[in-house]
Amino acid sequence: MTASAAHGHVDAVVVGAGHNGLVAAAYLAQAGRSVRVVERDTVPGGAVSTIERFPGYRVDRGSSAHLMIRHAPILDELSLAEYGLHYVDCDPWAFSPGTDTTAPIVFRTDLDATCASIERAVGAADADAYRRFVGVWRPRARAVMESFYSSPDPARFATAFSGLTGTATTARTGPIGRRTGAMASLTQELMASGDSLLDRWFTAEPLKAALAWFGAQSGPPMNAPGTAPMIGFAALQHDIPPGRAIGGSGALTAALLRRLAADGGEVLLGHAATSIAPCGDHWRVETDGGPAQCATTIVAACHVLTTMDLLAAGGHDPDTLRRWRSQIVVGDGIGMAVRLGTDALPEYPDLPSDLPAHGVHSGLGLLVTDRAQLRRAHASASVGELPERPACVAMGYSAIDPTLAPAGRHLVNVWAQWHPYRLTGRRTWAEAGPEAAAAVVAELDRHAPGFADRIVHTHVQTPADLEQELGLLGGNIMHVEMSIDQMFFWRPHPDLAGHRVPGADGILLAGASTHPGGGVTGASGRISARLALRRRR
Repeated sequence: MTASAAHGHVDAVVVGAGHNGLVAAAYLAQAGRSVRVVERDTVPGGAVSTIERFPGYRVDRGSSAHLMIRHAPILDELSLAEYGLHYVDCDPWAFSPGTDTTAPIVFRTDLDATCASIERAVGAADADAYRRFVGVWRPRARAVMESFYSSPDPARFATAFSGLTGTATTARTGPIGRRTGAMASLTQELMASGDSLLDRWFTAEPLKAALAWFGAQSGPPMNAPGTAPMIGFAALQHDIPPGRAIGGSGALTAALLRRLAADGGEVLLGHAATSIAPCGDHWRVETDGGPAQCATTIVAACHVLTTMDLLAAGGHDPDTLRRWRSQIVVGDGIGMAVRLGTDALPEYPDLPSDLPAHGVHSGLGLLVTDRAQLRRAHASASVGELPERPACVAMGYSAIDPTLAPAGRHLVNVWAQWHPYRLTGRRTWAEAGPEAAAAVVAELDRHAPGFADRIVHTHVQTPADLEQELGLLGGNIMHVEMSIDQMFFWRPHPDLAGHRVPGADGILLAGASTHPGGGVTGASGRISARLALRRRR
């Protein structure tokens, strides 16, 4: 939905029509506020959008699987199913290919089926360990997820996690000793690296590699502190698996737009904001696509560094902005995507015979069987080089949603890590892109022999492309690094972690730059909308 509007005062202007911006706008409009969204792009949704890259194909520009928003209250609170959003469960929700000595591991929503697959692949001991792992980490992951949907506050976090001491063990005795020991054990495990968590629970490397690669989708390598909960999130997939929105990832955006329009909200596409400045007792957003937009509340749902550019242009204190910039870690890219139109889906060998008709193509193809591959890829990227063997996630969702491709054809989205935004030797991504994409296809063909010959169309999104098309500065799909020092009440900076801008009352922050970070959650949009409504009251 697009609209043109004359200069005028509204209750709220949202800068950025990514899914978090649209979530914020939808909540405000639902509450009866007048809302206008300004967006530089001509395609709404940002990284949650789907377009026709190849004739007859509906290709995602960013995300493909929706893991987290299905655990959120947003879908029900905004009644998005009534506005056309429909998910199909991704079951199996993931799989890892076999090796010379192990069978593939298939992760089903059903825990028993998953444990049976693990037992076939690597033995009963790790299957039993996985069952216990899910029992311990399911409530922990649920607590982390619940913490995502409220402003980060140390006291609130302490209260939320204090109830989890029953998931930890201690040899201390006495009521106080047991509780203190359990809390110390719990916090240590939550702050541990993903690799140490895996080594503590499991023996077989293929299972460790699959779970490590699942956890690494947030960006940091699994040897980094505080990454254990990223692996622990796998436990929640046995409650609600990832969902594939029918029609593509952008179906979420389309439903939000319909909801917003029904409540009187407006979206102005092709209207890039150029400044946010005080204007009497309210705020003014200048754009290069039309008249200024004035509002009592501004929700900046774009990249936090882009927000700082807008504030600087509006006269905000330059020394403060400079300090914030120096302490926000954008990083050096995470990875790249290769979108493939094909005449067949990948055929992975030695899969079990009891799979549904769509096989494993409903799930994340975690094409890694040894964590050494992850470590080498990350090490290469850290010095500006391309990984010799990129770590890949293959998604063939046309197997469960035939609307994505013409009859007899398929769409395969491949995400690969790690790829640096800045390359050594003054190489540009225009030069390196074809080589990097070829390595991604070769890795997929390694696990599904002959698949490379079935490719009809190819679209490559390098880190530089992700920045240019989607405004993902530095090629970082999470906006800001998801390392522990850039999360929770430190994200994107301690001064800004409350989704507010000190010294700029009425400007609120949303988007992947803010708590809880990247991924399709809608959480920061919901938080900023609640703050805006509370402020109005």
